Parts: sequence; structure tokens; C-alpha cells
Amino acid sequence: MAGTSKAVLITGCSSGIGRASALRLARAGQTVYATARRPESLHELAREGCRTLALDVTDEDSMRAAVASVEQAEGAVGVLINNAGYSQSGAIETVPMEAVRRQFETNVFGLVRLTQLVLPKMRAQRWGRIVNVGSMGGRLTFPGGGYYHATKHALEAISDALRFEVRGFGIDVVLLEPGLITTEFGEAASASIADVGDVGDDPYAHFNATVAAVTAGAYEGPMRRLGAGPERVARVIERAIARRHPPARITVTASAKLSIATRRLLSDRAWDAAMRGQFPQPG
Repeated sequence: MAGTSKAVLITGCSSGIGRASALRLARAGQTVYATARRPESLHELAREGCRTLALDVTDEDSMRAAVASVEQAEGAVGVLINNAGYSQSGAIETVPMEAVRRQFETNVFGLVRLTQLVLPKMRAQRWGRIVNVGSMGGRLTFPGGGYYHATKHALEAISDALRFEVRGFGIDVVLLEPGLITTEFGEAASASIADVGDVGDDPYAHFNATVAAVTAGAYEGPMRRLGAGPERVARVIERAIARRHPPARITVTASAKLSIATRRLLSDRAWDAAMRGQFPQPG
């Protein structure tokens, strides 16, 4: 393993899980490249020993430049933590296609392209870790979050396929499935309702407003007790990348474990009935 780079590249480090992970790993003595679209948001991480880079997962040149910087300094990206992402809420009919495309560009296509860019040098050194930050939302779907859930369902398939394809090169793929994480994520998800367009007399107005309220309530109300702070996910990431044989999937928080187990037990009809208890059904 002499000469093997274990340098860590993390996307979406301006807040939340990305920021917490960068801090934890840097404080543990690892070489961490913390990135964000706005590098000025990373000053605190730089003070803590992180090396900071601008990286926009929706921009090819930005991704290429960031990877090249790490490879020039370290030889390879040893650990890629694909964390950047957000939630676009709104009824399927009302979310404009440009917003749908932006959701997939950030949550799926950027993750895939960045993974493609780091893999050649990972394969060359015969060692690597790729951590995809998914969601319990990849295993179940709440009304009003169809597009976000679609991106997280996609990560389930991509991670499963990639894990098989790269294992022979000494590269492990880990998919995290966090539940409720108490960050600004919930506020952003609620605010994304403002991006939806009008459809005639807006038959989904009440539904969309309720989705925003329920989302905010989950992060502010009693459900918060079943969640955790971003530091919990950062700790899980640190342990996973240190293991000789990391698990393929890690479910994080009681809310995720409970929700996934409940969905597995319920039929589609029963799940829909449960959802009607939380959301007004349009019509």
C-alpha cells in the first residue's frame, strides 16, 4: 500500500453533512479536500486544516479542475464522498422541467460524472472508497417529493452496479441512507415549493402548501427526536472508510430504520392510506 493516496474529496461542504464530515476527518489527521460551489463559504474548514476547492457538480470544467488539483498534489483521489444535493418538492405536474433537470443534474448526473473522473487513478493505485450520500428516500416515497425520491432511488441502482464493477480493482462503494438529519436541508426542501409553476387554477395549491408545512414540521417537531445531527453521519462515514471491508449500505438514524421497515411491511394500498393521514389527496 506504499504510495497509495487516501486523500479525501468531499462535495457540498458549505453546511450540513459535508461540512461535518470535512471537520471530523481533518481533525482525525486525514488529508481532506473540502469543496463547494462558493469557496468563500469554506473559510472555517480551511482554518481547521482542510484544503479547499471550488467545485460545482453541475459544471464539467469545475469538476475536472477540482479532480486534477487533487491528483496533481496527491496522485489520486483516494476517497470520494458524494454529498452535494438538495430536495426539490412539489407535485409532479407542477414542478417546471428546468427544476426537474436541475434536481437530477445535482443529485445524480454530477455524482456520476465526478465518480467517472476519479476512477482511473483509483484503479491505477488499486485502492479507493466511494461514499454516496443517499437517503431513506431511496427506499420509500413521500407525496410531494417524487423528483427528489427519484434521484435517491437512482443512487440505489447506481451504487449497486458500481459496487460490483469496481470491487476487483480494490475499490469499495458505500451507500448511506440517512433519515431525518437536523440541518438546513428541511428549510431548503420547504422553500423549493416556491419553484413550482402554476397549472391553470392550481389544483395542487393546498397540497403543495401542506407538503411544505409537513416537511418543515418533521425537522422542527417531535419527529426531530428520531433524527440526528450531521455529526452522526460524519462519524458513520469515518468508520466506513476506515474498514477493510465496508458495508454496502448503512442506514443512519432511528427515523430511517423505522420508516424503511414500515414501508417494507405495508402493501402499496396500505402505504397510500397511511400517506392520506398526513397529506391531503388532490382531487
